[in-house]
Amino acid sequence: MRNVRRYPVEGPNALWQLYRTVSPWKGVKNFIFIQIARYCPVLSLKNWIYRHILGMKVGDHTAFGLMVMVDVFFPELITIGRNSVIGYNTTILAHEYLIKEYRLGEVNIGSEVMIGANTTILPGITIGDGAVIAAGSIVHKDVEAGTFVGGNPLRVLERHSQESGREVI
Repeated sequence: MRNVRRYPVEGPNALWQLYRTVSPWKGVKNFIFIQIARYCPVLSLKNWIYRHILGMKVGDHTAFGLMVMVDVFFPELITIGRNSVIGYNTTILAHEYLIKEYRLGEVNIGSEVMIGANTTILPGITIGDGAVIAAGSIVHKDVEAGTFVGGNPLRVLERHSQESGREVI
């Protein structure tokens, strides 16, 4: 189950009320720097932008592929461990604005995690160390360490354990 905090709203849908929860200047600044990082070919500069301008926690040697889109309004809720790879055009969300509420949730991605291209990670998700996410997946629930998952809906494809080695599902 995703770990999100829910905030009910009255009146028009929650997206129309966005700037009651986030400064418009924060949104503009984050959008500009996220766009720079999306196209930047220099991994160290990308990570510097994520850490020092957007407030994300990014481990050493983590690599973001071209066009990765991190949450514009709440990037500080995203943590990624060391030596992970976030594949091309992946989206990492820490918020959801719905009709009658909005939700916020921290995204915690472990170390040595491989996330395939065109994956979407929803708010409130934890992905354990050594997990592999297949390209094109929608990560709507937590992923255990050492597990290979994929699809929509997300399902376990393979598990790795220290005792038994590899277990194909």
